Amino acid sequence: MGLQFKELVIRKEISIADLKDKILAIDSMNLLYQFLTTIRSPDGTVLTDSKGRVTSHLIGLFSRTTALMEQGLKLVFVFDGRSPAIKQKTWEKRKEVKMQAALQLKEAEESGDVESMKKFAARTTVLTREMIHDAQELLRALGLPIVQAPSEGEAQTAYMVKTGKAYASISQDYDNLIFGCPRLIRNLSLEGKRKKPGALAYEKIKPEIILLQDVLRELKLTDDQLIALAILVGTDYNPGGIKGIGPKTGLKLVKEYGTDFPGLFAKVEWAKHYPDLPWKEVFDTIKHIPVTDDFVLEWKNIDEKKLLHLLVEEHNFAEERVRQKIAKLKEAQKEIGQKGLGSYI
Repeated sequence: MGLQFKELVIRKEISIADLKDKILAIDSMNLLYQFLTTIRSPDGTVLTDSKGRVTSHLIGLFSRTTALMEQGLKLVFVFDGRSPAIKQKTWEKRKEVKMQAALQLKEAEESGDVESMKKFAARTTVLTREMIHDAQELLRALGLPIVQAPSEGEAQTAYMVKTGKAYASISQDYDNLIFGCPRLIRNLSLEGKRKKPGALAYEKIKPEIILLQDVLRELKLTDDQLIALAILVGTDYNPGGIKGIGPKTGLKLVKEYGTDFPGLFAKVEWAKHYPDLPWKEVFDTIKHIPVTDDFVLEWKNIDEKKLLHLLVEEHNFAEERVRQKIAKLKEAQKEIGQKGLGSYI
């Protein structure tokens, strides 16, 4: 969803070493979109193999994941299931944005405007079923567990942390917080820098942890009030929120009305902005999002043959580089050794 909570949450910088031996539930779709929008050619086009198939997401996934595995992190990748029905309008809006960006990209290409090409190309990003399938095959070959969420992946990672199945959720978005995630980690990267979408520039980043209990205490809100605040600002189920209401104004209103949510949404004239969408439907969708316990967390040995087939034979990765990475991973796994699941949470 990309909630605009940045200016409201308190965070603490951490190091990768702090997460060693910890089970981390990753919002996979969020991660793959990051790679698709940032790993591109100078003109903004995605990277492809000899058959024209997109490989940007695989390059990023292989590089980032193996680097974190070498540090002893226990990664589990969670994928989205069926989106809530009220999210359909969000998909329609995003489709319109992509179509507009595609037209602007074409104009930039015709005029030779490289900067505009980079900007608009990133906005046309589409994550296909084939890309998701290849990503999952890569993760399985690396011996990592995959969890299929019944609905939103963010909600599933939050549930796994709440129930002690994982230490923290990994995502760049703050949405996990409104799903009740106790610990959210952002900027999980060894490079210490992040490529800016649609540009060749980089910005320095450091891993940071956000604790839900600290956020609620600092803002003096309950879980339900945090959801109400998110709805005012805008979620995937009501993109844009209430016009003119940002995080600070929204926070002031929520505190003013307390738990009188009907009064709060009447005050901001919700029905005027969303005549066909009751605020309670958005609230209940977030509050009661489907999650599951139907998964097994098991880390297996690397399937070297499968990795080489997928990356080298199918997608033209450099064989020497892949073999070198496999060797490093095997060495790291020897050092980590076999531990029971209880050692990692």
